[in-house]
Amino acid sequence: MSIPNVILKDLVDAGVHFGHKSQRWNPKMLKYIHSTRENVHIINLNQTVQMMQEALAVIDGVVSKGGKVLFVATKKQAASKIADLAKDTNQYFVNHRWLGGMLTNWSTITKSIKKMKELETLKSNPNNEFTKKEILKISNQHEKLVKSLSGISEMKKSPDLLFIIDTKLEHIAVSEANHLNIPIIGIVDTNCDPDLIDYPIPGNDDSRRSIDLYCNLIRETINSSNNEINFQESKKLDQPEIREENVSSEMNVNSNNVNEQNGS
Repeated sequence: MSIPNVILKDLVDAGVHFGHKSQRWNPKMLKYIHSTRENVHIINLNQTVQMMQEALAVIDGVVSKGGKVLFVATKKQAASKIADLAKDTNQYFVNHRWLGGMLTNWSTITKSIKKMKELETLKSNPNNEFTKKEILKISNQHEKLVKSLSGISEMKKSPDLLFIIDTKLEHIAVSEANHLNIPIIGIVDTNCDPDLIDYPIPGNDDSRRSIDLYCNLIRETINSSNNEINFQESKKLDQPEIREENVSSEMNVNSNNVNEQNGS
């Protein structure tokens, strides 16, 4: 396997250390908080480095065995990023709205996916005899289903792993995955409950730069895993060794950057 190294400086530059205002915190996040600056909680990035590295190893393990990851992020600043990540890595995604029962009531969701594909066929058929009003109604129904279901339209069974940005916002997805014992990797900001997540990653879940960094690390991990599988199958060569580099154990947070906080 080949997992990218998580660099402390990259996390600082992306603003991963900025949590929410101290009054909006979840006390269960105390062990991941480094300090408070100007009424804003600062996340201990030394723990984030370690836990992100562990999470990437889990993703690598799932993908290298042919498993599938479902990416979930419906907030505006993460929706397009998570969709691009899933498409680039041939995984699944939900980025518009989590419909209740997406995992626990899969038979109903399957019927909705079938309906979506039927509407697409009707809409694109040049020989249909529908009126303009009927075509508009069909198009509206189809568009609504596409927004919610296009990212899982090819999913035949429950995913092997969920990756969630903002586990508090996506609490229904968290609940359903926990009910089905599907492991979860989640970005947990200072207002989240880390106990509900199998592999929590303490970090900013609002900043676009932070979200970009998470997605880039995961993209590199999955693509490396996929390339390794193809390489082994075609060349029948040994696996490359895991690269290991020391990560600095000292966190240097510039208090002047607190004005860059978000989600506060």
